[in-house]
Amino acid sequence: MWLLNKFKETLNFEYQSHLHVATPAEFVRTFGGKRVIEKVLIANNGIAAVKCMRSIRKWAYELFGNERAIKFVAMASPDDLKANAEYIRMADTCVPVPGGTNNYNYANVEVILDIAKRIPVQAVWAGWGHASENPKLPELLHQHGITFIGPPEHAMWALGDKIASSILAQSADVPTLPWNGMDIKLENASARAQAGECVEVPKDVYDQGCIKSRKEGLAAAIRIGFPVMIKASEGGGGKGIRKVKSEEEFELAYQQVKSEMPGSPIFIMKLAHNARHIEVQIISDEYGNAISLFGRDCSVQRRHQKIIEEAPAVITDPAIFEEMEAAAVRLAKMVGYVSAGTVEYLYMEGKGFYFLELNPRLQVEHPCTEMISSIKLPAVQLQVAMGIPLHRIRDIRMMYKESPFGMNPIDFSSPKNPPRPHGHCLACRITAENPDEGFKPNSGTVQELTFRSNQNVWGYFSVQASGGLHEFADSQFGHCFSWGEDREEARTNMVMALKELSIKSDFRTTIEFLITILEMEEFSHNDYDIGWLDMLIANKRRSEKVDTMLAVICTTLHIADNAIQSRYNSFRAALERGQVMNLKHLSCIVDVDLCYDNIKYTLQAAQTSHNSYHLALNNTSLEVELHRLNDGGHLVIYGGNSYTTHMKEEVGGYRVVIGGKTCIFEKDNDPTVIRSTSAGKLMRYLVSDGEHVDKGQPFAEVEVMKMVMPVCATLSGSLKFQQNAGSILNPGTILGILELDDPSSIAKAELYTGGLPDCPTNTHGRKLHQIYRHTLKRLENIMAGYTFPEEHFSSILDNSVKLLYSTLKNPSLPLFECEELLSALSGRIPVHVEYDIHDLLSHYSNHLNSIVAQFPGQAIASVIDTHAASIDNKEERDAFYMQTQGITDLVIRYRKGVKGHLKSVLYTILRTFLSHENYFTGGPYDKCVSRIKEELKDGDIADV
Repeated sequence: MWLLNKFKETLNFEYQSHLHVATPAEFVRTFGGKRVIEKVLIANNGIAAVKCMRSIRKWAYELFGNERAIKFVAMASPDDLKANAEYIRMADTCVPVPGGTNNYNYANVEVILDIAKRIPVQAVWAGWGHASENPKLPELLHQHGITFIGPPEHAMWALGDKIASSILAQSADVPTLPWNGMDIKLENASARAQAGECVEVPKDVYDQGCIKSRKEGLAAAIRIGFPVMIKASEGGGGKGIRKVKSEEEFELAYQQVKSEMPGSPIFIMKLAHNARHIEVQIISDEYGNAISLFGRDCSVQRRHQKIIEEAPAVITDPAIFEEMEAAAVRLAKMVGYVSAGTVEYLYMEGKGFYFLELNPRLQVEHPCTEMISSIKLPAVQLQVAMGIPLHRIRDIRMMYKESPFGMNPIDFSSPKNPPRPHGHCLACRITAENPDEGFKPNSGTVQELTFRSNQNVWGYFSVQASGGLHEFADSQFGHCFSWGEDREEARTNMVMALKELSIKSDFRTTIEFLITILEMEEFSHNDYDIGWLDMLIANKRRSEKVDTMLAVICTTLHIADNAIQSRYNSFRAALERGQVMNLKHLSCIVDVDLCYDNIKYTLQAAQTSHNSYHLALNNTSLEVELHRLNDGGHLVIYGGNSYTTHMKEEVGGYRVVIGGKTCIFEKDNDPTVIRSTSAGKLMRYLVSDGEHVDKGQPFAEVEVMKMVMPVCATLSGSLKFQQNAGSILNPGTILGILELDDPSSIAKAELYTGGLPDCPTNTHGRKLHQIYRHTLKRLENIMAGYTFPEEHFSSILDNSVKLLYSTLKNPSLPLFECEELLSALSGRIPVHVEYDIHDLLSHYSNHLNSIVAQFPGQAIASVIDTHAASIDNKEERDAFYMQTQGITDLVIRYRKGVKGHLKSVLYTILRTFLSHENYFTGGPYDKCVSRIKEELKDGDIADV
């Protein structure tokens, strides 16, 4: 009987988990909601908008059987339209907004409100970044009867503001790190919250926690003790935060924080050592319910911005983590928080935890929590905004092992079935940043993006092939996730996924660096802290690099091939205009200078055929095979290996990617000219025009993709400005010119004195007939205009002629050629025909050294003709002749024996040579070219 009841319960559970309702209005009525939401404005762009639409559409399809039951309106700036942003394609409606920085579009609450009223929509989702933490947005929306999918304005300010939330946390007896307002507490805050009152931070109390000036901030830092963090209360995502180790660093860091977050209050906090960054995901409804959805470990950070996240936070002591969850729920209830939020802590093993801040929004890493809890957070946000209580939301009920569509309340503080995380999830942020330059953001287009999802690995991207990132976008354009039964399985899955992720773009990405981190012992053993990655960067720890000589060879081939193609195109364009350029413009030889790690490589590349090059370096040479790919890359073959390569010419150098690994070569640049390496905006100069600067000293600040980055002097000297503050910069824009203290201090690259590797390429084969074909093709290529460096040309030509002559004289040549043709026909022609031809070849092979040995061409032809005569059906007979056409052609070529074939080949070569030379015997070069053009006027200009 018990088993029967369990079976019925299971059937009921399965039935209820697939219950469908027809419309959002019916859903709200059925599940105790208050507001019908059928159209949502997404006040965001990039991956935030993509993730929101995908999550809610999946939920809508499961519930309504129609993924478009909820309509989405997207905001689209000219920059996003030009970049062919993915989220614009996904939206149901697209509304143009002004371009430029986000204060003109996605962060402008007046613009958002105007669109929401004009469309109109019932709700606005702000995601993360932009206006997502601006209390004015929910305030204005609520005044106009539009639902904000997030917390109310008073809760957003109370917990979203870093100063206010720190005051609330310490008032609720949640531990905080030492900061300039650590003595501020609200009276009876916990008791008032338990009585159902929403606790707020009065303005006069709030002002006590704000730093009003640099002098006050420095005094607070000295009182707290260095090192400290200068933080903007409205900052986030790595903006508005600086680490200061001493008094000397304070003024510049303070000014940088003010510049990144203008108008934001500032506070000073003690820097924590040996800490882990742990987050608790919370979700609350408007009825006073709040729950924790486990935790995340986000300790792998650079510039205080996360790049790897994972869930759950297995590093924490379970008992302490329960306290962290309880504190997070307590804070949410204290201020009447509604929707999704994240409470962030610093965790120190053996010392406990400290409140850091609360993000009153969804975090970009929230899919980690989704995977271990099976809860679609944007969809839950939407349902909470509709007024659905937490205990009526299907995903939450299933997490607590309740019937999916039941109505019974759940005691979240003491549930019958406490939730448990399922497996382990790892997330990696894919950003357009250069790890070799301190993770400097950069923009550009994307030519190819290939990501292979599977059951345990998935990802989403805000750009696709033919799209791109503009200078006002966020540098993060993708997020990859992996799941495993445990942390190690998730880590392994992620490494393999990143190694298969292929992105060809104008900008650098962090993929290689992420792989390096994931494979390091510290990460594998979960033995690191929030300062670990910055330490690696300071020590110039780089991702695994490609072999230097391989990189030199591949980059040389790219430069040479591009140069030769450019020369050809220029020559052809001139011919089409009726002009004849100098013959040097058709030269197939290119001199290439490359500099890597202060070593200069001087090579000469000669194109010896359509798909091969001869490289020379310091009296050594190497022949390399090259095949051009449709995406502009090369397949390079040498030394028994093949490599897929792509090259991008950048300001000051060349970026080559070989098998997914990047190498940067410098050009010969003037170090006294300081240029912008990426597009952005010159925020300000840190020194006066003409002032002396030291090598490595920051002299300006540039905003690149929402980040303020310092620009440092390359050498010591007096700096003359070339731009004005506020100028828009392009890659290569000159920022300043240095008058050096000591011109002799310019470091000159050391000339490389070694040679090329001794690993000849042999893809043509070593058999006699293969050598013959390769040698003949080389001579034909020389007559077609391809060449070798002058010092090698004569010897290569002599050796090629001698080798060709020796192979043509060898009586085994037709034997090898015929056997090759027969191997291709094996099983396609009758067995007795194949046997008879093999018998003739065997007899010839046994008598090769006889002076009367003659290739049995006529006998082979007779075997073919005899069988053809026995075939009555004309179509079958014709098909047989077509199959054996190659053998027939071979017989014809050797109809006068090996000597006759030798004479025929040599005669053809000489005739070709003379026909080319005859064009240039009747006058000056330009007249000859004009005559050739006239003779071939009805053909393609390329024939000339």
